[in-house]
Amino acid sequence: MAGIRVDGNDVFAVHAAVAEARKLALETSAPVMIEAMTYRQGHHSTSDDSSRYRDMDEVQAAQDVTDPILRMDKFLRHYGWMDDDAVSLIEDEERVAVLRAMEAAEARPGPKLDTMFTDVYHEKPPHLLRQETELRQHLKRHDIVYH
Repeated sequence: MAGIRVDGNDVFAVHAAVAEARKLALETSAPVMIEAMTYRQGHHSTSDDSSRYRDMDEVQAAQDVTDPILRMDKFLRHYGWMDDDAVSLIEDEERVAVLRAMEAAEARPGPKLDTMFTDVYHEKPPHLLRQETELRQHLKRHDIVYH
């Protein structure tokens, strides 16, 4: 299989790699793997404290050099296409957009309980059947109505 390795923190390089992979895939009717090299700046999850196994100075140094948002910001500012006022305006607009989206999402009815157990497997495995039964018993025992 063809493959392309690209700096995954470089927006323009990723765009070029995807365009090239698409072109190659269409020409050969074969898949193309894109390996986007990057540096994980955050923790794996909310339960992970990566400072226990990697130096935070290393993380900060990598972030200062490779952060795609900072890199794009520097690029746009270099060419005079972005300044502090524009950034503030965008941040304000996006903050409002996010709050509106959250309000709209919270106003929607929640998903049906059944969907919690039917979105991955064609047939529910035993551990999910057990979890579903336990949840339904818990809701009934505590008189919780979940739609």
